[in-house]
Amino acid sequence: MPTSFATTRARLNMDSRPMQLWRKAKVHGTWDPAEIDFSNDRADWNACTEAEQDLLLRLTAQFEAGEESVTRDLLPLLQYMSRHGRIEDEMFLTAYLWEEAKHVEGFHRFLDEIVGTTANLDAYLTTPYRTLFAEHLPAAMDGLSADTPAALAKACTTYQLVVEGTLAETGYEAYYTVLEEHNRCPGLRTLVTQIQRDEARHVAYGLHLLTELIHNHDAEVWPIVEHTLSDGLALVVEHIHETLQPYSAPYPFGVTPNMFVEMGMKQFEKRLAVLERTRP
Repeated sequence: MPTSFATTRARLNMDSRPMQLWRKAKVHGTWDPAEIDFSNDRADWNACTEAEQDLLLRLTAQFEAGEESVTRDLLPLLQYMSRHGRIEDEMFLTAYLWEEAKHVEGFHRFLDEIVGTTANLDAYLTTPYRTLFAEHLPAAMDGLSADTPAALAKACTTYQLVVEGTLAETGYEAYYTVLEEHNRCPGLRTLVTQIQRDEARHVAYGLHLLTELIHNHDAEVWPIVEHTLSDGLALVVEHIHETLQPYSAPYPFGVTPNMFVEMGMKQFEKRLAVLERTRP
């Protein structure tokens, strides 16, 4: 049983990065996926060619499985912060977990109400995708039981930088390329925009933790960060190629593998540059 409490002993640190993100989550993260208007999306879906429908379904299935994975695997980070008495981090992470669960619901609505499918969509998940979400992510998050800076660096790099900061950000750009430029599915576009705003806070939190770790334990954690990012990028690039492999040129919606690889590289380089600037 605790004999002392952070909020009565020293109060909350309202200027801390987690509390700043907590305040933003209260303002911007309270949207309801049940209120997204999908009324015009069915006509746009029906107007797509078979190949276009298949690519859009493939992308959505990958996002739905990914959102389930990050919802399922976030709890060890919250438990880590609880063990370390970081109440401000715990507060933000409660919003974080809640937001991930909303993302699952949002993509479920599109699959259920617009696509209208109850089929098993596992075939849309590539081999590198499965490696990342079924092996690397849960292993990194479960590794937080080690309670070390190295374990935290591995978890944050995998979760916030590779999964959310590189793969998911590339996926958002794919949606915009597919939907914005062709003026399709306004409800799905609204959903993706709301999710991306949430994820921006999540990535910002991961960068905060990693910059803190690099500042205090650079020699121990930097090789882990660098190696995890490199391995993750290789999986992302391989995943992009496998995702588009079933199609032939001209690809649906005019997309190309190189287009998405360049998007992924851009996100990767942006995250890496932020971390490199924080090194002592």
